[in-house]
Amino acid sequence: MLKADLHVHSCYSPDSGSSLEAITGRCTEMGINCIALCDHGTVEGALKLGAAAPFRVIVAEEILTPKGEIMGMFLKETIPSNISVKDAISRIRAQGGLVCIPHPCDRFRPSAMDGETLESIAGEIDIIETFNARTIPFQDTNRPGNFARRHNLLAGAGSDAHTISEIGHAYVEMPDFESPEGFLKSLAEGRIHYSRSSVFVHFRSLGHKLRKKILS
Repeated sequence: MLKADLHVHSCYSPDSGSSLEAITGRCTEMGINCIALCDHGTVEGALKLGAAAPFRVIVAEEILTPKGEIMGMFLKETIPSNISVKDAISRIRAQGGLVCIPHPCDRFRPSAMDGETLESIAGEIDIIETFNARTIPFQDTNRPGNFARRHNLLAGAGSDAHTISEIGHAYVEMPDFESPEGFLKSLAEGRIHYSRSSVFVHFRSLGHKLRKKILS
């Protein structure tokens, strides 16, 4: 069985400082043997980790659209940010990828997709992230799960780790797979395990972002 953390960031994201080597070490330590590395606006880090890691790496990307972020999974190349929702989905499909919506309806994140947009694209979504370890709990945290059940969509989960210590705070225990289609079948049998990260991890991400801006 896999322990799959389906939302991890590396130093290729502007708000993370996690090196690929450190991610590998932490996953090995925690028994996480599958991750979706989904940096903001690039698959470069995921492609590199996938070629070197001793565990399964799903090449993914968080794509920013005017209506919120969409995660493309099983990608082969970067999809640009600041494109429409429709264009993002089309480009994910063109690569044979899957469409996942991360942290939907999170009112504390400007990048979260709202309920109205979700409803308009429900038929084009493969996976809803029903648990994100970074979600601040002072809101209706049941909305993603309710949406997934209402539309008969698969539920995913991830730590949304921007720091090494967060990896494994949320993962799906699921059978192994060999393809995007196999992943969906395995995810349907999956069991989500989770704990919440401290709200202070958001300040660490902000620090990484500011530091990178200064250095650039």
